[in-house]
Amino acid sequence: MGILGWIVLGLIAGAIAKLILPGRQGGGWIVTLLLGIVGALLGGWIGSALFGVGLQEFWDWRTWLLAIGGSIIVLLIWGVITGRNKRA
Repeated sequence: MGILGWIVLGLIAGAIAKLILPGRQGGGWIVTLLLGIVGALLGGWIGSALFGVGLQEFWDWRTWLLAIGGSIIVLLIWGVITGRNKRA
């Protein structure tokens, strides 16, 4: 999958993760979509490290599950980080 495929996958995975995990993570939709790209990369890394399955084909269901799962993890971490900054 090329770099454009990674970006599109991350953007869509970030939007889906935001729908699954609503709330105030801070930063709005643009930050959420950028975090989705990071989450797709994280999901691919976790998938290849733990299960031997990475982000290979754009239309493969495993690719999408890993990308969305990674995006949810990144959004949770981002929510913890921005939540702490708002309390201070």
